[in-house]
Amino acid sequence: MKNGIFTSESVCRGHPDKICDQISDAILDEVLKKDPYGRCAIETMAGHNMLCIVGEMTTTAKVSIENIARKQIRTLGYTHSRYNFSHQVPIGIKVHEQSPEIAHGVNSNGAGDQGMMFGYATTQTTDYMPLPIVLAHKLAQNIDYVRESKKLPYLRPDGKTQVTVEYANGKPVNIQAVVLAVPHDEKVKLKEVTHDLFKSVVTPVLALYGFSIPKKHLIVNGTGVWHIGGPSQDAGLTGRKIVVDTYGGYARVGGGCFSGKDPTKVDRSGAYAARFIAKNIVACGLAKEAEVRLAYFIGAKKPLMQEIETFGTEQVSKKALKDFATSLLDTSVSGIIEGLDLRRPIYKETSSYGHFGRAGFPWEKLLD
Repeated sequence: MKNGIFTSESVCRGHPDKICDQISDAILDEVLKKDPYGRCAIETMAGHNMLCIVGEMTTTAKVSIENIARKQIRTLGYTHSRYNFSHQVPIGIKVHEQSPEIAHGVNSNGAGDQGMMFGYATTQTTDYMPLPIVLAHKLAQNIDYVRESKKLPYLRPDGKTQVTVEYANGKPVNIQAVVLAVPHDEKVKLKEVTHDLFKSVVTPVLALYGFSIPKKHLIVNGTGVWHIGGPSQDAGLTGRKIVVDTYGGYARVGGGCFSGKDPTKVDRSGAYAARFIAKNIVACGLAKEAEVRLAYFIGAKKPLMQEIETFGTEQVSKKALKDFATSLLDTSVSGIIEGLDLRRPIYKETSSYGHFGRAGFPWEKLLD
């Protein structure tokens, strides 16, 4: 973006959709701990006093799906009857083995799904991510921290954040507004909640990036009232926060979600590969902004499309960019899985605060 305003949002770990993402990825991780070649495509749905887990699983591992789900719900703070959703919620499970038609392609190192994937990087932040989504994630993470650490013990699970950033000459220059939504104890007035969140959440996060806002530019709980959050109030579903999970709408995203899927599903592993390539292009100074595009079909060993867009910011030739990308990572399905070492139980940690721009994941590594 050259000039103008851009807004991104994020959600807290206790948001209904994120509850489902974390359960799906926790199940995947448990499979991969015992069977690195296990295959999963798990979908979770949460609602008023109900949880449903469906999908496919082909593995030698023995896992208790129900126990994993209950443990995750408890960890997220849903332990009270007030939420009409807790670790004691009735759980329905309908999980079957992978379709033999799909398995036929995957067994020969082909893609487990079709689709297009995008990876993006920019010099806006040291994480090579757009500033609006970085701030939105940090705010969500900080809300969870002050609640879980009991610094603001009256906060309850669930929550959303939103940040509006002003750009001039391609650079973020001002924070126009911050919007937070978080449920809290009925005995605590909204004025007190706003004051505490401004002091303990908003101010320190913005300061990390050299920004600040007056308190009047902070909006908390837009209707003025929010006491009970969670799936009973707004149903949750795995994969419904794909824009939150990627680049906050600042860059294109592919057609499939990530959570609950093992790395043979290229809508996950392909998106990770595209981010890895884009980030290293920018970090190596070959461009100030980069988008990598990939596409596969079920059973495809290599991508149908592999393109790089640098939006006129490239510092080397298009051929040099392609040669760099080719030398960096083999984007065949097996090349991505092996090159990024994806057959590991690393996925539950991805299911909150975005899949990109956070240290510790193999697709975020930079060249030496």
